Amino acid sequence: MKIGVPIEIKNNESRVSITPAGVFELSKSKHQVYVQSKAGLASGFTDLDYREAGAEILPDIQSVYQVAEMIVKVKEPIEEEYSLAREGQIIFTYFHFASSQTLTQAMIDSKAVCIAYETVQDDDGSLPLLTPMSEVAGRMATQQGAKYLEKPIRGKGILLGGVPGVTPGKVLVLGAGVVGIQAAKMAAGLGAHVIIFDISMKRLRYVNDIMPSHVITAFSNEYNIRKHIKTADLIIGAVLIAGAKAPKLITKDMLKDMQPGTVMVDVAVDQGGCFETTRPTTHENPTYIVDDVVHYCVTNMPGAVPYTSTLALTNVTFPYIMEIANKGWKEACASNPALAKGLSLEEGKIICKEILKAELV
Repeated sequence: MKIGVPIEIKNNESRVSITPAGVFELSKSKHQVYVQSKAGLASGFTDLDYREAGAEILPDIQSVYQVAEMIVKVKEPIEEEYSLAREGQIIFTYFHFASSQTLTQAMIDSKAVCIAYETVQDDDGSLPLLTPMSEVAGRMATQQGAKYLEKPIRGKGILLGGVPGVTPGKVLVLGAGVVGIQAAKMAAGLGAHVIIFDISMKRLRYVNDIMPSHVITAFSNEYNIRKHIKTADLIIGAVLIAGAKAPKLITKDMLKDMQPGTVMVDVAVDQGGCFETTRPTTHENPTYIVDDVVHYCVTNMPGAVPYTSTLALTNVTFPYIMEIANKGWKEACASNPALAKGLSLEEGKIICKEILKAELV
């Protein structure tokens, strides 16, 4: 199979979808990999690294799309790429279709075969291709939240972990999935007071077992959220419904109950966000303020740490890439139920029921 690796052109996205090690393995199996020049540079991989591993280096993104039978990416295609995708071409990447009508329609029109990382799902309900980026984003959510609590950025002026004689900051984490647990772990490690919310008592019991005593669990409902946001310093939105839009757990009217300088980090922004006032931001302009509350809603948080993120992502995506390359997408999806759940669009037809539920088309 001819496999294309284009440069990610989304704002400040520095990850790359296949490492030279992956190219080497694909080449050993007689597949041809075409890598756009400098695609891996920000992640620490040079064109020479790729060439020595067996890739052919192409000068521009158009050349990569033209030659490839399968495009492997990190983030969803953006407007400049819509016209490059073609009928029958496999595109394997994070898509987050439920949050973008424009992207969904563009991919339907292209008649490409779209397989989404974020909805590949194992029998136990876990999302193996989302997990490593959720781990990165969860840890970064606390790291970024702590930074934006600083006064020069119009935060409260609070050191999240406090110091002897001074009370530490209070962190609310909405969701006890992978993102939420990693965010809570980082916040607890800094010494903050942490409350983690979820609607699953099974998850809350798990959190209670693995976290230190200063991490408290709470059942997620509007009453409890409204109660705790009044004294929160940092609120992290970590809710995920696989393939679907995130529920709005904090509405605009709740902001008036928060203290000025409170920071909200919405890790669910790719799925529409779990705050009503969420709007996508970039690493160039990561924050905005609504009613004196600082919002951080960067859509590709792991892109800021591309070396770590690229290796963490490709560790889990590569076996699926190899399977699709070896078998073709139809046989690969037929023989692998987890991969089949990632199949979102098939040559103009919507396959994923969550996209249909989102009523995008």
